Amino acid sequence: MRFKPVYIIDGARSPFLKARNAPGPFSASELAVQTCRELLLRQPFAPSDLSEVITGCAAPSPDEVNIGRLVGLRLGTGHAVPGWTVMRNCASGMQALDSAIMSIQTGRSDLVLSIGVDALSHAPLLLSDELVQWLSRWNSSRRLNAKLKLLSQLKPQYLKPVIGLLKGLTDPTVGLSMGQTAENLAHQFGISRQDMDEYAVLSHQRAQQAASLNHSELIALVDRQGKLYDHDDGIRPDSTLAKLAQLRAVFDRPWGNITAGNSSQVSDGAAALILASEQAVMRHQLRPIGRILDVQWAGLDPATMGLGPVFAASPLLRRHGLGLNDIDLWEINEAFAAQVLACLAAWESESWCQEHLNSPAFGPLDRERLNIDGGAIALGHPVGASGARIVLHCLQALRQRQLKTGMAAICIGGGQGGAVLLETLDEVRT
Repeated sequence: MRFKPVYIIDGARSPFLKARNAPGPFSASELAVQTCRELLLRQPFAPSDLSEVITGCAAPSPDEVNIGRLVGLRLGTGHAVPGWTVMRNCASGMQALDSAIMSIQTGRSDLVLSIGVDALSHAPLLLSDELVQWLSRWNSSRRLNAKLKLLSQLKPQYLKPVIGLLKGLTDPTVGLSMGQTAENLAHQFGISRQDMDEYAVLSHQRAQQAASLNHSELIALVDRQGKLYDHDDGIRPDSTLAKLAQLRAVFDRPWGNITAGNSSQVSDGAAALILASEQAVMRHQLRPIGRILDVQWAGLDPATMGLGPVFAASPLLRRHGLGLNDIDLWEINEAFAAQVLACLAAWESESWCQEHLNSPAFGPLDRERLNIDGGAIALGHPVGASGARIVLHCLQALRQRQLKTGMAAICIGGGQGGAVLLETLDEVRT
């Protein structure tokens, strides 16, 4: 079956705003709407010309459950343009892209707005199971003496809230937090604390250098009080090895090496891309900036989920007859420094590649091709948005440097990986 080509017309993202122990200034839908409104305003077609709106969101609020539909309506697509929501943990934004790609390739859609978004600072506080059980018994009690007895059984520890985000970042099948899976990889591949901290410092340095450029992908936000948010606020220009060395391990205390400084930041943010078929390009006289060449998903042991980029990108490389350094630029989402370094080590390991990929080692990846403008350690990781952000930024970084081919890959909680192979375009080739 010959699939139709899928073109990237344009894209944009919001600043990524660090969660600071309180709900941030924007809900997930507000992040998506403000980002996409300006993106759509610069297009030659109306929002109602879209075939559909697909949104990836890992943690929608209870009042924004089908956030894809909500965002579409608030953007003025009209009642006739369907909107829906997908969830694949850390790759929800990338899944939204793949869902749009499949709709276009099969001819069901021509023009799709694909969004990734999360407002993790708004993740809910939950009641403990013990308090829920106590409240159930309280509501079932009718007599005063029964209620008085229940009051005597209410323990203070029942009132301690459960942080919903922490539950979401813990894998229920293996009972490990995402950070503990990164500790597993650090141990497996002999990655030291200094290796991790050096990588984290480089991420901040590269992100700071890139922030000084006028990136067309960033759209400023304005809150209800009129305050402007026009930059990623998690970048630390003063990050040094000495400062990072002072941080204590967050996971596997006291012997672990994963810290807040060499991990991705919990953030709020949105990223969006407009995808189109060849017919839509011609109909609306669009000028594509890129083309999706291929997509791959993979599954792996949840306890080593950080190797997802290797399991997903390697089949793409083999399918297209490419080596690691035949790709001009790589974006590998920086969930943890240890996780990115483990991916590089796995590709270099002959024994690992033979055992897990049935392939010779791929060799070393040129670090000057990888995350050249920093990554989630510096920018933040709004889980639902990151898969879309790395695709968007990979394309923009290629265009800025007049390069051709890029790979965006991401690890996914639960033991999966996703990868997108793309290329820049000056014009549609017919």
